[in-house]
Amino acid sequence: MSSVLFDKYASIILDISIDKCLDYGIPRELIPSIKRGMRVEVPVRGKLRTGYVYAIKDHADFSKVKSIERLVSETELINDELFELALWMAKYYCAPMRDVLQIILPAIVRKDVKHKEQLFVMRAQTREQLKVQCEKIRNTNSAQADVLDVMLKVKKGILLSELLQETQGSRSPIDTLTKQGYLIVDVVRVDRSPLVNEEYFQTKPKQLNEEQAAALAKIVKSLNEGRFETHLLYGVTGSGKTEVYLQAIDFVLKQGKGAIMLVPEISLTAQTIERFRSRFEGKIAILHHRLSQGERFDEWHKIRRGEAQIVIGARSAVFSPVNNLGLIIVDEEHESSYKQSESPPCYHAREVAVMRGKLTKATVILGTATPSLESFHNAASGKYTLSSLNKRADSASIPKFSIVDMKIELTKTKGYTSFSESLLSGIKTRQEKGEQTILFLNRRGYHTTLLCQGCSKPVGCPHCDVAMTFHLSENQLACHLCGFYLNPPPKQCPSCKSETMKFRGVGTEQIQKALHAVLPDIRTMRIDADTTRHKGSHQKLLRDFGTGKADVLIGTQMIAKGLHFPEVTLVGVLNSDTSLNLPDFRASETVFQLITQVAGRAGRGNICGEVIVQTNLPENNTIRLAASQNYEKFYEEEIEVRKLFNYPPFASMVKLTFSGEEVEKVQQSAENFRSKLILALPADFDLHPVVPSGYAKIKNKFRFQLIIRGPSIYPINRAIDSIRQVIGSDKSVNILVDVNPTSTFF
Repeated sequence: MSSVLFDKYASIILDISIDKCLDYGIPRELIPSIKRGMRVEVPVRGKLRTGYVYAIKDHADFSKVKSIERLVSETELINDELFELALWMAKYYCAPMRDVLQIILPAIVRKDVKHKEQLFVMRAQTREQLKVQCEKIRNTNSAQADVLDVMLKVKKGILLSELLQETQGSRSPIDTLTKQGYLIVDVVRVDRSPLVNEEYFQTKPKQLNEEQAAALAKIVKSLNEGRFETHLLYGVTGSGKTEVYLQAIDFVLKQGKGAIMLVPEISLTAQTIERFRSRFEGKIAILHHRLSQGERFDEWHKIRRGEAQIVIGARSAVFSPVNNLGLIIVDEEHESSYKQSESPPCYHAREVAVMRGKLTKATVILGTATPSLESFHNAASGKYTLSSLNKRADSASIPKFSIVDMKIELTKTKGYTSFSESLLSGIKTRQEKGEQTILFLNRRGYHTTLLCQGCSKPVGCPHCDVAMTFHLSENQLACHLCGFYLNPPPKQCPSCKSETMKFRGVGTEQIQKALHAVLPDIRTMRIDADTTRHKGSHQKLLRDFGTGKADVLIGTQMIAKGLHFPEVTLVGVLNSDTSLNLPDFRASETVFQLITQVAGRAGRGNICGEVIVQTNLPENNTIRLAASQNYEKFYEEEIEVRKLFNYPPFASMVKLTFSGEEVEKVQQSAENFRSKLILALPADFDLHPVVPSGYAKIKNKFRFQLIIRGPSIYPINRAIDSIRQVIGSDKSVNILVDVNPTSTFF
């Protein structure tokens, strides 16, 4: 088809594996309606494919072009600001543009679907007129009278489906009353918001203390001036960071702008929503992976249309199409769940939030009690504006800490125990007083392994390089990486056929049972990945605990941060030192953050809290500094170690993970790639040796990794791109590029 047939052309980014824009002619009838960011259907190699309009231009870059087949979306789905963000992400995270756009747009939005609509029944006449008619036909037509009885009670109207349920009848009397002019049946769009029918109480802004007011003043200054600035709000647990967020958002709304509030865990979403909705009625949209497809579709379009000025959600909510964005808040900014590590682009929501703020001249707030070393270093060097909250809000005091040496406890009990004497005594005392306890153990299941006494090998997953976990409730060994399970567990060792099998290790399920064995009348509740599989289970469990339906809450890192329960006066940290043994440069930082965050759940009300940390390494400096809540001292020591070994924030880092079904081929591919990188990179870049990943096999795929460190990211990314183009694509070996990885082990 000759290019002269078209007056206008469009550059299209396709959803398939073509890493460049293709030009298509725009049919004359589509020229008035087509816009950048719309989704279109175009012919590619004899098939119709979807893509996005990247640019509209007068001339094509090719001599022959085909025509756009049709518009898939009625409006632009990606605005200019998000396109600019996508271009930066593609370059910075070394990922194809199509993969970036799939992250920015939820899957349900990419589909050619419509809003859900239902029939809505309303009164066509006054209540008095309907009342007269109702009495008139009561004895002659009871079905119609029943319908009118319901219509007299409703405010504006009722969904047809609900009316039929109320009357327990057919649609016939409704149709008759509609024909007679008593009722109107109309089509309405159904709001599938997760907030519909949720109860809440309206609240007013609280009086800020001196530190909170000073932090808010800095934030308001940058908002007033309409300039990009990143604020690190570093405050001890319970210091009132959320109230600063709320008042900053209130200021933004008064400016006619929108805000995004990111939370790291779905478990935090319920309490966050409750606090925000009580302050900002009807202006909130929710985005997280536990929503149904319909809910996500409606919430996303509500944001795009400007009906919701505040978005609350997990990491992908950073891409929300908020109109006139003025503020982005990243709560618990240190959290690793903000990082996507499984598929490209391996982005970090904190980094994306800062860049989006820069592109839109918005203010960014990073809030935490335990800043990532990178963020605190940026604040110390003046790149971020630092505000510190050193006191707990509402006169609550910092909890008192004690470290328990579990080696001594084992000697006392002459065997294994999960609970120290002081922890058990503390739990019992709280129960008697009507107070609550939180027990933290970052291992779910009943036993962590089933070990052979003969060959000392644990029963591992046949598809992954990991020991399987025993779950008592299902009586099965399960792999937490791929979902494979054995029911019942084997009595004979798969390796040496010995029958001397023994369970080892403790998970949250066993802690719950063991506590009941010691304190039979204790009321417990457990929150981990096993108890929160179903939609709404998080909210229900947290609501039940908050209303006093349990004395003790046992959980994994889902309960370690952000939750506010005033009646919790004791926190027990069990087995706090496990992660310190990992060969990962962030191991100490992760342990410090976890202990500090879970400890922050204690004493958030009027009663002083207590934290008991159980460990086999009582002299370990990370544990001691976490117990004393001394982040500044921890930072001083850890940053010197990072500087000495040239790790982030003093160097940029990229992790390449090679995976495939043939172990020798995967390893050889990684070694070849490394040898080419040595030639492509400047001398001041360090390349680690190729080694098996922490999980050397997942879902029958063998995994090897290569770490690269250097002064900046872009030379590494350019080298990776150039080598990929030279070697082409080998579908048997997948290469995942992870920029600024949160772990060098997994």
